[in-house]
Amino acid sequence: MGRPTHVQTREKDMASKAEKIVAGLGGIENIDEIEGCITRLRTEVHDPSKVDEAALKAAGAHGVVKMGTAIQVVIGTDADPIAADIEDMM
Repeated sequence: MGRPTHVQTREKDMASKAEKIVAGLGGIENIDEIEGCITRLRTEVHDPSKVDEAALKAAGAHGVVKMGTAIQVVIGTDADPIAADIEDMM
């Protein structure tokens, strides 16, 4: 079995980060759409009042931009793989 590789550790960290971001966006049931866009997660949520900016920042977000039900979470170059992890949860 051995020790986890760097890639396995990184994948586990990203999955954990994805779970924390989902929680910060109000849960999987609150996310209507999500896509990675270079350094941001672009999301469409059902209820923007459920979005917890502090939780998103605690999960590693550098910033959060709210425009009605459209939420952008600035997270850096991991945006695409994290979006894919979140899509897998949906």
